[in-house]
Amino acid sequence: MNAPNHPSVTGTATKRLDPDRNRAAVENYVLEQQVGHLLRRAHQRHVAIFQECIGAAALTPMQWAALFCLVRHGPTTQNKLGRLTAMDPATIQGVVQRLAARGLIIRSADPRDRRTRLLAATSAGEALVTTMLPVAREISDATLAPLDATERAIFLKLLTRMAFA
Repeated sequence: MNAPNHPSVTGTATKRLDPDRNRAAVENYVLEQQVGHLLRRAHQRHVAIFQECIGAAALTPMQWAALFCLVRHGPTTQNKLGRLTAMDPATIQGVVQRLAARGLIIRSADPRDRRTRLLAATSAGEALVTTMLPVAREISDATLAPLDATERAIFLKLLTRMAFA
């Protein structure tokens, strides 16, 4: 859904609330209860946990996702890697450049089509993923720690539904 064209959103960005006329609306809107705000706060918490736990590997969550996908799926194009990791072209380009500069991935010509460049994890990249998999699981567990097992399952099911709607 394109939010700016959604009926409940159209035009509201340019209209300012009249504080006298709409005080009740302002008072009844609680930022800390809004889905976007809560998702951002939860994401910030997860990134802080990730950075604390990732340690000497010194990867960002997006770099981890890209490197993991290359190890899991094998050589792929940058375009497909961007789709696998839900990163836009500019973001995946920067992630790929940083991983390549660290020697964790390489670029090569596709043997089936020399015009196409493939990305692949190097042996160092594969070793890093193997080493960091237990840490990645710990990061997920720490992020979900406030929830009990049943809540975790429900939360992940609902979050997956939202992410892929």
